[in-house]
Amino acid sequence: MWQKIRHLGVEVYAFFTTPFVFKNCLGILSTITIFLVFTFWWLKCYTNHGESVQVPNYVGMGFREAARKARSRDFGVVVSDSLYVPGKPPGEIVSQDPKPESQVKEGRTIYFTVTKNNPDIIKLPVLAGSDDYELYSRKLSRLGLKPRIMARIPDPKLGPNIIVGVVYRGDTITQKIRYGVSVEMGSTIDFIVSEEVTLTVNIPDCVGQTLDAAKFLIQTSELSVGTVIPDATVSIDDNDAFVYRQSPKYDDTGTMRKGEQIDLYITKNPPNQQ
Repeated sequence: MWQKIRHLGVEVYAFFTTPFVFKNCLGILSTITIFLVFTFWWLKCYTNHGESVQVPNYVGMGFREAARKARSRDFGVVVSDSLYVPGKPPGEIVSQDPKPESQVKEGRTIYFTVTKNNPDIIKLPVLAGSDDYELYSRKLSRLGLKPRIMARIPDPKLGPNIIVGVVYRGDTITQKIRYGVSVEMGSTIDFIVSEEVTLTVNIPDCVGQTLDAAKFLIQTSELSVGTVIPDATVSIDDNDAFVYRQSPKYDDTGTMRKGEQIDLYITKNPPNQQ
């Protein structure tokens, strides 16, 4: 058996060492080697393996200028979105993807968001009739609008910050909102809202004041001067007399309804000199 194996090995060796077979095998190996080297080189060139470039900042440029500069560096350019920005000319780059200064491969496509000429038209949410300004204004802000309070009016029937009126570009649209009102994105919507009405006020401290000063203090507190009661030292019209007692008495935690009266007791000398 070993002789047969040895004989077969001699024949194989003799076959591959013949000039014709040897040249053909060498040619095949050379072809495979060249093919593999070329393939790896082509893949490296195609994928730019290990190579990257920095993305410039195109934000703020006009689209044409940005596209020209990007293409000069072998970047692709695509407008992926457009939006209206008040005060900006149409066609200005407001954002880009990939972001500025990021590292990408050559030939990467850059997606631009640009400004457009006309704003989007938005339909205002319907008012329910007793809408709270804070809640409604948040709805408008999410839609890209700018809510603003232009006036407050006292209303004892409503709580504070309830929408009473809506104004858009000088036109009152409170009733129109029920049927649908369209406005431009970015617009300012003005509101008139209710203000809480205070029916009570603190009791002012008039003791020690002159009659004239006490009357002024009572009136500025939205109360009324009641009966002025002089003692034997002064007359009822002596505004330089001093208040030595009042009714109701001063209480730093006490309150009165607006318009109620305070009676004043007056004397010639200040209370602390009596």
